[in-house]
Amino acid sequence: MTSPAPDALLGPADVRELADALGVRPTKQRGQNFVIDANTVRRIVRTAGVRPDDVVVEVGPGLGSLTLALLEAADRVIAVEIDDVLAAALPATVTARMPERADRFALVHSDAMRVTELPGPAPTALVANLPYNVAVPVLLHMLETFPSIERTLVMVQAEVADRLAAPPGSKVYGVPSVKANWYAEVKRAGAIGRKVFWPAPNVDSGLVSLVRRDEPPKTTATRREVFAVVDAAFAQRRKTLRAALAGWAGSAAEAESALVAAGVSPQARGESLTVEEFARIAEHKQRQQSEEPEEPVA
Repeated sequence: MTSPAPDALLGPADVRELADALGVRPTKQRGQNFVIDANTVRRIVRTAGVRPDDVVVEVGPGLGSLTLALLEAADRVIAVEIDDVLAAALPATVTARMPERADRFALVHSDAMRVTELPGPAPTALVANLPYNVAVPVLLHMLETFPSIERTLVMVQAEVADRLAAPPGSKVYGVPSVKANWYAEVKRAGAIGRKVFWPAPNVDSGLVSLVRRDEPPKTTATRREVFAVVDAAFAQRRKTLRAALAGWAGSAAEAESALVAAGVSPQARGESLTVEEFARIAEHKQRQQSEEPEEPVA
């Protein structure tokens, strides 16, 4: 692999110059905060453990700060960008600053939530500075859609990072925590200061590492069925599971029956349960339904 030029990555002046040339003004609507520090993007790539044989998918590449650092380290990079102007400009930025790696780069101009396939070999890693307003749904969509992604490192709002990595029993443990844990082992992987962004956000950022499980929790319930229990449990998180799951189960009594059969206290709350326990609850509801007598035919 040919080493890129030392100045191949984007610095603060490069980012502002590119933005001016394109007439780009970062918008809150799309959660755009561009990284302007080369040391930070290299740190992200190192923390992600990107290998020379990796095919990395990046969501929301923006002006290309992280993209270029990923191209230094990976075999190839596929960037998914929704913004028309940024998507049109990124291939030219890659070619101008890292011509020897340009053939290893592909752009998908799309909303990441609508992406169901990617060009070239299947991705092995996801590394992204995710827009704060859509970080969790985008992350979960990518993990569901591309099971070949083994390792993920995302930069998100610190509060979101805390939620994703929270263990059962934590005050911030909730839907994102459980659903991310269905796919992967999740942990905080560092903090990122505000000054490395342009414009500087008014919140701190954090890195979250997700290493995919060899397989999801063992259960006869589908992912959709398990996630339905999770959503119901946290929709009324202050209530006991007997009450919170009444609508999902059909009644409080049926919710209690599924909970007891799953070995979970009806007086427990969702924030105390592991993803495996949610799976057992879904499984017992599924069993209850299969055992219900059929209505007689008139």
